[in-house]
Amino acid sequence: MEDEDRPHALASGRKDAAASLSLESLEPYSIDELDTRVALLEAEIARVRAHKARSAANRLAAEALFRTSAPSAPSSSGATS
Repeated sequence: MEDEDRPHALASGRKDAAASLSLESLEPYSIDELDTRVALLEAEIARVRAHKARSAANRLAAEALFRTSAPSAPSSSGATS
C-alpha cells in the first residue's frame, strides 16, 4: 500500500490501534491471513458503529432531559395562589 493510500491518524493526533495497523506492511501475509484480518476489522467496524449509535442515543436522551421549555409569562392579574 502506498503511503497516500493509508488511513491518517485521528484529528486529535492521538495514536490508536487503527493508526498503528495502517503503518504495518501487508506484504508478509498470505491470502488466508488477509481474509482473516479483513473479517476481524469488519467485526471491529461493526462494534465501533454500534458504540457510536449508543453514544448518540445517550446524548439525545441527555439533551431531552436537560432541555427546558420557554419560561411562561407571569400572570397579568398579579394575584398569587
